[in-house]
Amino acid sequence: MFGEFLNIIFKSIKLDKTLYTDNKNFGEAAIYFAGLIMILDGIAGAVAANTIVKTAIGMSGLTAILTWLVWAIFIYVIGVKLFPDKETKVPFKKVLIAVGFAHSPGLIRFFAVTPELMIPIIFLTQFWIFAGLIISTKQVLNLKSNFKSFGIVFLSFLIIAFLSISFVMSRMNALPINSI
Repeated sequence: MFGEFLNIIFKSIKLDKTLYTDNKNFGEAAIYFAGLIMILDGIAGAVAANTIVKTAIGMSGLTAILTWLVWAIFIYVIGVKLFPDKETKVPFKKVLIAVGFAHSPGLIRFFAVTPELMIPIIFLTQFWIFAGLIISTKQVLNLKSNFKSFGIVFLSFLIIAFLSISFVMSRMNALPINSI
Protein backbone atom coordinates (compact mmCIF):
# COMPACT_ATOMS: atom_id res chain seq x y z
CA MET A 1 0.00 0.00 0.00
CA PHE A 2 2.85 2.39 0.86
CA GLY A 3 4.54 1.36 -2.39
CA GLU A 4 1.37 2.26 -4.30
CA PHE A 5 1.31 5.66 -2.56
CA LEU A 6 4.96 6.36 -3.46
CA ASN A 7 4.33 5.24 -7.04
CA ILE A 8 1.51 7.80 -7.34
CA ILE A 9 3.77 10.55 -5.95
CA PHE A 10 6.66 9.71 -8.29
CA LYS A 11 4.39 9.48 -11.35
CA SER A 12 2.87 12.83 -10.47
CA ILE A 13 6.28 14.45 -9.97
CA LYS A 14 7.39 13.04 -13.35
CA LEU A 15 4.19 14.53 -14.88
CA ASP A 16 3.33 11.05 -16.15
CA LYS A 17 -0.10 11.23 -17.79
CA THR A 18 -0.64 7.48 -17.35
CA LEU A 19 -1.21 8.21 -13.65
CA TYR A 20 -4.56 9.75 -14.59
CA THR A 21 -5.57 7.26 -17.30
CA ASP A 22 -5.03 4.07 -15.29
CA ASN A 23 -8.21 3.32 -13.31
CA LYS A 24 -6.28 1.29 -10.71
CA ASN A 25 -4.92 4.63 -9.42
CA PHE A 26 -8.49 5.71 -8.66
CA GLY A 27 -9.39 2.75 -6.46
CA GLU A 28 -10.70 2.65 -2.91
CA ALA A 29 -7.62 4.16 -1.26
CA ALA A 30 -7.11 6.90 -3.88
CA ILE A 31 -9.12 9.55 -2.05
CA TYR A 32 -7.04 8.95 1.10
CA PHE A 33 -3.79 9.10 -0.88
CA ALA A 34 -4.87 12.38 -2.50
CA GLY A 35 -5.89 13.82 0.87
CA LEU A 36 -2.59 12.79 2.44
CA ILE A 37 -0.68 14.37 -0.45
CA MET A 38 -2.59 17.62 0.09
CA ILE A 39 -1.98 17.63 3.86
CA LEU A 40 1.73 16.93 3.33
CA ASP A 41 1.82 19.64 0.64
CA GLY A 42 0.37 22.13 3.13
CA ILE A 43 2.82 21.10 5.82
CA ALA A 44 5.72 21.32 3.34
CA GLY A 45 4.63 24.84 2.44
CA ALA A 46 4.57 25.79 6.12
CA VAL A 47 8.01 24.28 6.67
CA ALA A 48 9.35 26.29 3.72
CA ALA A 49 7.69 29.50 4.92
CA ASN A 50 9.06 28.97 8.44
CA THR A 51 12.52 29.77 7.12
CA ILE A 52 11.35 33.42 6.95
CA VAL A 53 7.99 33.79 8.73
CA LYS A 54 6.59 31.61 11.51
CA THR A 55 3.62 29.67 10.15
CA ALA A 56 1.23 27.35 11.97
CA ILE A 57 1.97 23.92 10.50
CA GLY A 58 -1.34 22.36 11.58
CA MET A 59 -3.31 25.24 10.11
CA SER A 60 -1.40 24.85 6.84
CA GLY A 61 -2.50 21.22 6.61
CA LEU A 62 -6.13 22.22 7.13
CA THR A 63 -5.84 25.07 4.63
CA ALA A 64 -4.45 22.60 2.09
CA ILE A 65 -7.60 20.47 2.42
CA LEU A 66 -9.76 23.54 1.80
CA THR A 67 -7.60 24.51 -1.17
CA TRP A 68 -7.93 20.98 -2.55
CA LEU A 69 -11.72 21.16 -2.40
CA VAL A 70 -11.86 24.62 -3.96
CA TRP A 71 -9.54 23.70 -6.84
CA ALA A 72 -11.51 20.52 -7.52
CA ILE A 73 -14.88 22.31 -7.41
CA PHE A 74 -13.79 25.00 -9.87
CA ILE A 75 -12.12 22.54 -12.26
CA TYR A 76 -15.21 20.30 -12.10
CA VAL A 77 -17.71 23.11 -12.65
CA ILE A 78 -15.72 24.80 -15.42
CA GLY A 79 -14.52 21.62 -17.15
CA VAL A 80 -17.51 19.30 -16.70
CA LYS A 81 -20.52 21.59 -16.38
CA LEU A 82 -19.66 24.75 -18.34
CA PHE A 83 -17.23 23.73 -21.09
CA PRO A 84 -17.25 19.93 -21.45
CA ASP A 85 -16.02 17.95 -24.46
CA LYS A 86 -18.27 15.22 -25.87
CA GLU A 87 -16.43 12.52 -23.91
CA THR A 88 -16.38 14.48 -20.65
CA LYS A 89 -18.40 12.38 -18.23
CA VAL A 90 -16.53 12.14 -14.97
CA PRO A 91 -17.65 12.09 -11.33
CA PHE A 92 -16.51 14.85 -8.98
CA LYS A 93 -14.59 12.32 -6.86
CA LYS A 94 -12.27 11.50 -9.78
CA VAL A 95 -11.54 15.20 -10.32
CA LEU A 96 -10.92 15.60 -6.58
CA ILE A 97 -8.46 12.71 -6.58
CA ALA A 98 -6.67 13.98 -9.70
CA VAL A 99 -6.26 17.46 -8.19
CA GLY A 100 -4.80 15.91 -5.04
CA PHE A 101 -2.36 13.78 -7.03
CA ALA A 102 -1.29 16.80 -9.11
CA HIS A 103 -0.10 18.55 -5.94
CA SER A 104 2.68 15.97 -5.33
CA PRO A 105 5.45 18.30 -6.56
CA GLY A 106 4.61 20.51 -3.56
CA LEU A 107 6.25 17.89 -1.34
CA ILE A 108 9.62 19.10 -2.65
CA ARG A 109 9.06 22.20 -0.47
CA PHE A 110 10.32 20.14 2.45
CA PHE A 111 13.80 20.81 1.00
CA ALA A 112 13.46 24.60 1.31
CA VAL A 113 15.37 24.63 4.59
CA THR A 114 17.12 27.98 4.14
CA PRO A 115 15.71 31.40 3.21
CA GLU A 116 17.82 31.38 0.04
CA LEU A 117 16.16 28.18 -1.17
CA MET A 118 12.59 29.04 -0.14
CA ILE A 119 11.54 31.41 -2.92
CA PRO A 120 13.07 29.45 -5.84
CA ILE A 121 11.66 26.15 -4.57
CA ILE A 122 8.19 27.59 -3.93
CA PHE A 123 8.05 29.17 -7.41
CA LEU A 124 9.39 26.01 -9.08
CA THR A 125 6.94 23.74 -7.28
CA GLN A 126 4.01 26.08 -7.91
CA PHE A 127 4.60 26.01 -11.67
CA TRP A 128 5.18 22.25 -11.45
CA ILE A 129 1.84 21.80 -9.67
CA PHE A 130 0.18 24.00 -12.30
CA ALA A 131 1.62 21.75 -15.05
CA GLY A 132 0.39 18.69 -13.14
CA LEU A 133 -3.09 20.20 -12.89
CA ILE A 134 -3.15 20.84 -16.65
CA ILE A 135 -2.11 17.26 -17.41
CA SER A 136 -4.51 15.75 -14.88
CA THR A 137 -7.40 17.90 -16.12
CA LYS A 138 -6.78 16.90 -19.73
CA GLN A 139 -6.59 13.20 -18.90
CA VAL A 140 -9.42 12.94 -16.36
CA LEU A 141 -11.87 15.09 -18.35
CA ASN A 142 -10.91 13.35 -21.64
CA LEU A 143 -10.15 16.67 -23.30
CA LYS A 144 -8.74 16.74 -26.80
CA SER A 145 -6.84 20.00 -26.39
CA ASN A 146 -3.99 20.98 -24.09
CA PHE A 147 -5.09 24.58 -24.59
CA LYS A 148 -8.57 23.83 -23.26
CA SER A 149 -7.08 22.06 -20.25
CA PHE A 150 -4.82 25.05 -19.64
CA GLY A 151 -7.83 27.38 -19.96
CA ILE A 152 -9.86 25.43 -17.38
CA VAL A 153 -6.98 25.39 -14.88
CA PHE A 154 -6.05 29.03 -15.53
CA LEU A 155 -9.65 30.23 -15.19
CA SER A 156 -9.94 28.27 -11.93
CA PHE A 157 -6.72 29.89 -10.75
CA LEU A 158 -7.95 33.38 -11.62
CA ILE A 159 -11.20 32.84 -9.71
CA ILE A 160 -9.33 31.47 -6.69
CA ALA A 161 -6.83 34.36 -6.81
CA PHE A 162 -9.64 36.93 -7.06
CA LEU A 163 -11.51 35.37 -4.14
CA SER A 164 -8.34 35.13 -2.06
CA ILE A 165 -7.36 38.74 -2.71
CA SER A 166 -10.91 39.90 -1.99
CA PHE A 167 -10.88 37.99 1.29
CA VAL A 168 -7.51 39.41 2.34
CA MET A 169 -8.51 42.94 1.37
CA SER A 170 -11.76 42.68 3.33
CA ARG A 171 -9.76 41.55 6.38
CA MET A 172 -7.35 44.44 5.99
CA ASN A 173 -10.23 46.91 6.35
CA ALA A 174 -11.15 45.15 9.59
CA LEU A 175 -7.67 45.60 11.08
CA PRO A 176 -7.33 48.31 13.70
CA ILE A 177 -4.79 50.73 12.23
CA ASN A 178 -3.60 53.76 14.17
CA SER A 179 -3.32 56.87 12.09
CA ILE A 180 -1.24 59.63 13.53
